[in-house]
Amino acid sequence: MFRAYLSTIIICSFFAVSCANKAGQQQEEAKQPNILFIMSDDHAYQAISAYQDHLINTPNIDRIAKEGMRFDNACVTNSICAPSRAVILTGKHSHINGKTDNHFPFDTSNVTFPQLFQQAGYQTAMFGKLHFGNAPKGFDEYKILPGQGAYYNPTFITKTEGKKDFPGYVTDIITDMTLNWLDKERKEDQPFMLMYLHKAPHREWLPAERHIAEYANKTFPEPASLFDDYEGRGTAAHTAEMNILEHMNWAGDSKIYPEVMDELGIPDASGWDHKAFNRERKRMTDEQKANWDKVYKPMNEAFKKNFPNMTREEKMKWRYQRYMQDYLGTIAAVDENVGRVLDYLDEHGLAENTLVVYTSDQGFYLGEHGWFDKRFAYNESFKTPLLMRWPKEIKAGTVRNEMVQNLDFAQTFLDAAGIDQPQDMQGESLMPLLTGNDQDWDRDAVYYHYYEYPSIHMVKRHYAIITQKYKLIHFYYDVDEWELYDREKDPQELTNQYNNPEYASVVESLKGQLDELRVKYKDSNELNQAYIDKYLKKVSEFRYNVKTGK
Repeated sequence: MFRAYLSTIIICSFFAVSCANKAGQQQEEAKQPNILFIMSDDHAYQAISAYQDHLINTPNIDRIAKEGMRFDNACVTNSICAPSRAVILTGKHSHINGKTDNHFPFDTSNVTFPQLFQQAGYQTAMFGKLHFGNAPKGFDEYKILPGQGAYYNPTFITKTEGKKDFPGYVTDIITDMTLNWLDKERKEDQPFMLMYLHKAPHREWLPAERHIAEYANKTFPEPASLFDDYEGRGTAAHTAEMNILEHMNWAGDSKIYPEVMDELGIPDASGWDHKAFNRERKRMTDEQKANWDKVYKPMNEAFKKNFPNMTREEKMKWRYQRYMQDYLGTIAAVDENVGRVLDYLDEHGLAENTLVVYTSDQGFYLGEHGWFDKRFAYNESFKTPLLMRWPKEIKAGTVRNEMVQNLDFAQTFLDAAGIDQPQDMQGESLMPLLTGNDQDWDRDAVYYHYYEYPSIHMVKRHYAIITQKYKLIHFYYDVDEWELYDREKDPQELTNQYNNPEYASVVESLKGQLDELRVKYKDSNELNQAYIDKYLKKVSEFRYNVKTGK
């Protein structure tokens, strides 16, 4: 009888433990996910080895793709820094959120997705580069760079201590802040929404001390279109001021010392080159300057000897290598530090239910078409890296080719967290793609619009419709030109097919779809003209102030 009684107790205990474990598991499964949004600045998809590995190896960023999902047609709505960030925060196109360019301030009456997360009980934090605004809304804690910020010994705007200088290299510092918050300030009884935002690899490119010599001694393959002559393309490509040889700073970008420029007779327009070079040097310690000079001084001496006899083609090739050495050198530190954060999530049991996103605020030219910078609706600028990992929901090693945009991020995060999405947001949640419910995704085209002209780099105003197969662009304001590219047959976008009779039906169809998209997203020629008038007034005021010294 005692044995029967004991058996009954054991069986009941087993079921009690099983029920408790099952309840705990269900409770864990019902928990809202953490969101870790990692964004770098001007990080070209070509410089991530998960996309292509001939320039650089990025094993830590690649982990997100390997353990999650890679998007091969991710893109932006407006390829320029601050407007892209405004689109991400608001889930609205530039012409709706008001941040069409880098000149006008962000309208703080916009509701941002971090505010909604905070209101829904998430713990929120932002560390790194926001680019605009000194007091971001919706964050329990933040430390952000003022404007572009600095690579060495940067100043941060903090929520509780005002402006504060931090010694070291900016990519490491932003990561230290992020890890300190996760380790010391994160509340275990709340889900978190954490924005981890790198300055790198924004121009002018300064690698960490540990990477300067390593990358300065590397040689990188040249893109096939480095010497593109833009034959058959419109005015915009011919007149843009983004050529590596013609429009890069010699000092700030290529690290040619100002005294060497003076000795060689290399002109410095308005003293900008000297200023760009000295801006970061002034922030460096003596030791940091010494480590810089160990690499760049011998390079300058060799350049002095060779420059007078270099052909135009040789100068272009030299400047391309210098560009890649410093640009990719800054990315090396980003990859290392992303690995530190991923390791922390793994080691502290946070990886399974954390949606990790790696992206950039837009794409970037790495010598394609002879260019640097971004702005155009052409692929290298328009496309952006997008990698997502969420082991609980995303099948590892998945690749998607659908047209997705930074416009979609806010609604994706809200959807993942079970938070209501405002009706006036214009994106689409990526959750159907993340979870394999393809039947719930029906977008076949995206809308693009660039506004900042006339301005630096002189890329003309244009809007576009892009599908997986085609891209139709309308350049307007001071020109009225159309371009059509067959994205499958002409991935380098070297041949404008707009006037090719064989593509007449494609043009007609895309123009109809473009009109529909403009109505859907509430864009119009009248709204364009209003922004042009506002912009030109601002430019006129700026020129007047410069002329009068105000």
